[in-house]
Amino acid sequence: MIKITETAAPFAATISGLKLAGLEDESAWEEIRRTWAAFPVLAFPNQPLSIEELEAVTTHFGDFGVDLYVYPVDGHPNVIEIRRDADEKAPPFAADAWHSDWSFFETPPAGTLLHAQIIPPVGGDTVFADCTAAYEALPEEDQQELEGMKALHSAILGYSTKGAFANDAHKRSMKIRVSEDAEARHAHPLVRVHPVTGRKSLFINPVYTVGIEGMEDAEATEFLSPLYTHMLQEQFTYRQSWAPDMLLLWDNRRVIHAASGGYDGHARLLHRTTIAGEPVIAT
Repeated sequence: MIKITETAAPFAATISGLKLAGLEDESAWEEIRRTWAAFPVLAFPNQPLSIEELEAVTTHFGDFGVDLYVYPVDGHPNVIEIRRDADEKAPPFAADAWHSDWSFFETPPAGTLLHAQIIPPVGGDTVFADCTAAYEALPEEDQQELEGMKALHSAILGYSTKGAFANDAHKRSMKIRVSEDAEARHAHPLVRVHPVTGRKSLFINPVYTVGIEGMEDAEATEFLSPLYTHMLQEQFTYRQSWAPDMLLLWDNRRVIHAASGGYDGHARLLHRTTIAGEPVIAT
């Protein structure tokens, strides 16, 4: 029997009482998908999964998304490693950098699955912010102003030949690829409508949102800063601790997330897949 346990945050829950590996009960998968629509962050503890089983689980939520800037696991083009070796000196991957996975794509991924292989004894939590609740908490006049705007998203700050990873990719255990292609920009509605729930969310993040259509960069930065402060208030955030064999699923259309460090001297390894998304729907 599927057991759904709500957390202290209204947008996160834990699902237990079933094993996902080899699960063929479509009614169970339908219940999981319904639960994901209600809780965009879902944790599945005690789920030992091979890479092949993780791939199979992913297909119950849609087609595979694409990971352009991290090389995949050999023989598994849809799986990447989120990895940091115990003796690694480079900063943890995406640590403390709030983002929605690959929001700079023309069609960003709907969701992400992350499966724990090696978990350090300290640190390494993942923190989430609910962009739907943050939007709904804004005054109506602010909502109306934002709904007509488009934000510009790009991977330039991280994955371009001038980005953060250009100088230290060779020092990392993760196989990161930098490219001039990362300088491309895609415009998305600043407020998007979720294709399943119909609820509106802020669709911006400090890492990949690099501007706003019709604004100079400095003006856009000044405009976005208080929005980020609003989104990251404690009332909208949730911290997820990890355990070996835990599977975490989140909805990139509704939440942003950031990795925590604090595990220097310890190894950390997770396998990641993404779920293909749909065009960003404006209000």
